[in-house]
Amino acid sequence: MRAASIAFVYAHPDDETFLSAALIRRLADRGAQSALLLATSGDAGRNGPFAELSPAELGVRREAEMARAAAILGVSRVDYLRRPDGKLAEVDRETLAEDVAAFVNATDAQIVVTFPADGGNGHPDHRAISAAATAAVVSGRCPCVRELYQIYAGALRETDVQPALQLDTAPDWPMKAAALRAHESQAAAIERYFGPLGPEAPERVRYEAFALRWRDGRDWPQADEPALLAQILQATP
Repeated sequence: MRAASIAFVYAHPDDETFLSAALIRRLADRGAQSALLLATSGDAGRNGPFAELSPAELGVRREAEMARAAAILGVSRVDYLRRPDGKLAEVDRETLAEDVAAFVNATDAQIVVTFPADGGNGHPDHRAISAAATAAVVSGRCPCVRELYQIYAGALRETDVQPALQLDTAPDWPMKAAALRAHESQAAAIERYFGPLGPEAPERVRYEAFALRWRDGRDWPQADEPALLAQILQATP
């Protein structure tokens, strides 16, 4: 049986660690292949000690930071669309969906994970890549995909949708903190979200949760069978 393949589709380097570090690492520990598609290089995210860098210089730096984080997380492949950071909403949505579909099909992913429709925090780049990834899957352009998950955050929490999977990151926190530290240029943003990276997971952001948006042609399916993602995590490493 071939190893499970999961595609994570996000906007910026560090999104993967903020939102799904424990999931990615646990999948890797069970022999699954996690591939990451980032719509931008994060070259507009100028804060902290590297604010003097030009966008081009920052983009190079952030991709190097991403490579270090990927090694910690166990990501098998990282691809970039290198679209304009902060301006993803201006990219033709159909073109963006086609780009996502090409990546997903190239990785033969059975599962796709992305942002919720509102991006979780309203960020236009998050919303744009969520819409593109969702369109790529539900349109049938990715026949390899069986399940699509969205991060359980933002407005999604205010609906009657419940997470199909929730992970306590406390056992994984040293790994997640190390991956966050790899994104050195984003230290100020990381501290705003997580606080100082101490030895224990901050209670407020301790859990990673994922809602099942689509399965085998059905939108927002009911939990009438174990989620494929949960089955992979329950397998013996």
